[in-house]
Amino acid sequence: MTDAQSTPAALIVEAVKRAAVAWVAAGDTETALWCLWIDDALYVVCGPGEQDDPGLDGADTAGVRLRGDHGGRIVGFTADVTRVDPAAPEWEGVATALAAKRLNAPAGDTVARWAAECAVYRLAPHPVPDQAGATLPEGSLAAVPRPSPAARPTRKPFRLHRVKRADRRR
Repeated sequence: MTDAQSTPAALIVEAVKRAAVAWVAAGDTETALWCLWIDDALYVVCGPGEQDDPGLDGADTAGVRLRGDHGGRIVGFTADVTRVDPAAPEWEGVATALAAKRLNAPAGDTVARWAAECAVYRLAPHPVPDQAGATLPEGSLAAVPRPSPAARPTRKPFRLHRVKRADRRR
């Protein structure tokens, strides 16, 4: 493969550089994950105390979808998935950059905790996007909300005193 064929499309690179969240699917469900673009790949952290793994462990490829500035989907692509080994030379740089972006991290050494308990995945995009421009889906892709015990019907607000309506005859 030539260098031009292995380099991600400019649309993918621009969309990923601006992304704080990517929708990643390595199985049947798509999960929103916070992410960071470093050099030529998207990196995500999954595990205890972090975000749920959407099936990346053991997956060879994953589908990634990104939104644009207007809030709608702008590009979708397939990415090769590799787990970054804490003993690898790239670990320190990648994990440190991810830890710097991690909001509300628990107290302690985040990088050491990730090395012991979590997984850092590298998602390297294929050079040609699966969905972009005219190939984006037309209809709504909104998913049905998952059942949750937190969902309850909304009740009418409590009123201590009755509010008199203004006389409209005047």
